[in-house]
Amino acid sequence: MRVNGELKDLAATVTDADTVEPVTIDSPDGLAILRHSAAHVAAQAVQAINPEAKLGIGPPVTDGFYYDFDVAEPFTPEDLKAIEKGMERIIRQGQRFVRRVVTEEEARAELADEPYKLELIGLKGSGADDSVEGAENAADESVEVGGAELTIYDNVDPKTGETVWKDLCRGPHLPSTRLIGNGFALTRLAAAYWRGSEKNKQLQRVYGTAWPTKDELRAYQTRLEEAAKRDHRKLGNELDLFSFPEEIGSGLAVFHPRGGIIRAEIENYLRDQLVAHDYELVNTPHITKKHLFETSQHLTWYKEGMFPPMHLDEETDAEGNITRQGQDYYLKPMNCPMHNLIFRARGRSYRELPLRLAEFGTVYRYEKSGTLSGLTRVRGLTQDDAHIYVTPDQVKDELARQLDFVLETLRGYGLDDFYLELSTKDPEKSVGDDELWETATETLRQVAVESGLELVPDPGGAAFYGPKISVQARDAIGRTWQLSTVQLDFNQPELFELEYTAPDGSRQQPVMIHRALLGSIERFFAILLEHYAGAFPVWLAPVQVVGIPISDDHADYLAEVVRRLKKRGIRAQLDDSADRMQKKIRTHTKDKVPVILIAGGDDVAAGSVSFRFRDGTQENGVAVDEAIERIVDSVQRHLQVTTAGQL
Repeated sequence: MRVNGELKDLAATVTDADTVEPVTIDSPDGLAILRHSAAHVAAQAVQAINPEAKLGIGPPVTDGFYYDFDVAEPFTPEDLKAIEKGMERIIRQGQRFVRRVVTEEEARAELADEPYKLELIGLKGSGADDSVEGAENAADESVEVGGAELTIYDNVDPKTGETVWKDLCRGPHLPSTRLIGNGFALTRLAAAYWRGSEKNKQLQRVYGTAWPTKDELRAYQTRLEEAAKRDHRKLGNELDLFSFPEEIGSGLAVFHPRGGIIRAEIENYLRDQLVAHDYELVNTPHITKKHLFETSQHLTWYKEGMFPPMHLDEETDAEGNITRQGQDYYLKPMNCPMHNLIFRARGRSYRELPLRLAEFGTVYRYEKSGTLSGLTRVRGLTQDDAHIYVTPDQVKDELARQLDFVLETLRGYGLDDFYLELSTKDPEKSVGDDELWETATETLRQVAVESGLELVPDPGGAAFYGPKISVQARDAIGRTWQLSTVQLDFNQPELFELEYTAPDGSRQQPVMIHRALLGSIERFFAILLEHYAGAFPVWLAPVQVVGIPISDDHADYLAEVVRRLKKRGIRAQLDDSADRMQKKIRTHTKDKVPVILIAGGDDVAAGSVSFRFRDGTQENGVAVDEAIERIVDSVQRHLQVTTAGQL
């Protein structure tokens, strides 16, 4: 339940003066409590099997939970099965979760054999910043010591009243292990550094999931199976789209010819949209002097996410004495400081505003190796970045315009299920005047509400310089991806002393809007690849048409059709290899080519071709001129070819 807004166990004492709200197990809070309770049961099962295992942390995460352990030997798949069986026994026993408040001394005495728990107790007692190793890790650790007081949860045998296991935990928990039911499963094993730092020991991580019912668990597992089939890393390899050569480095992708075509089409479509919506296209370098990021305050707020500096330009004489001081250069993690310099390069008039600067700017971010994940989290990424400079009275209209532009463009890529998230100020990580923050946040809220889309709050999720709206898009199998962001910034225009001449001749400071539509080209590529399961619509497909002659005698005829298609801008190929026709069809269907054109003797005589589509349907005897026009038209209209009727 929630008591005066705070989550508490059902056993907590309340009074008539308290405001009490129920928390259902299928709500976000309820699911987190269910999953955290399941994590405790998993840890209890591990220590029942291996009493020497030392406990790390065990938080709920999206769709599940994990628990970290320090064990002598890595876990195996057989261990996972044994742990799951141990969990089933604990759940059937109906052990009660009982909360106890303890002092630091008591906690240390009771958990003397748990070194990682003792470290967390020490951090709590010292008031140290748990976020040293990163915000995500600190959030996970908060399940242990995040409350105002230290608490231990005992797992109590309902028959004997004996405490059979205990863990340092903030809670709350389910009243009984029995309420976990049979809607849980352990899913995989992994390794993870303690507190997210490569300087610390590597622990063994057990992942699991828990749902209110067995049916919901099965539905989740079905979604996972479908997601595995759509995994962009798997499809990228199968379709020869991209790779991560070890010689280049982790998180740095190369796009192969077919992937390069898809990427180019993604960029070309957006570039056309930018020009049509009054953007100015700019380009900036990949590196810059340190001073630029000191001015923008990225070195204050974002240094951990930046690559180390390169010390350049230093000169020495023959004796090694420095005759010219060098300076540090950084790979840029953001494009905005350079766009500010473009704005500042000459005087600006209010008549030029809104000024919309856009760039496909490659940036570099030092992501820890353990967080890298295919194209969705990389170290080198290309942002479709834009910064719009407006007068204060233009802010709301421009925000609404940008949101409309974002949604219209995303629909052009085939995404159409959206909701919005409003990220507000983190008091510990923000700069600027409180009143400006409040004004900016309220303006964004109004624009979001007026869009008619669902709006979800994200307290404390804003960047250090201003609040933002994020567009969350659901893909073909219902997963949510954060895509576009629209952020307000009153801070950087002040830091860079940006000005424009107002109608009365005075010098005024513009307001800056950050707008990333796709987020990054690499991540958006991965999202589209999984959304379409590799079967891209015709306009995005790397190979749009393949011609397959029934025999060698018909190859020249189809070669002419392919030549005419290429002349019209269609990515067409002729497969005149020695393979049998049926094998060719299987090969190109597996490669997810949208259209296969087949021609035999009757087609040559009639001046026609046969269409074969990805779903196996076929349409015979289509005149060549009509076939070409239908293919060209399908590309121009951004249609996805799945059936003959659609083409």
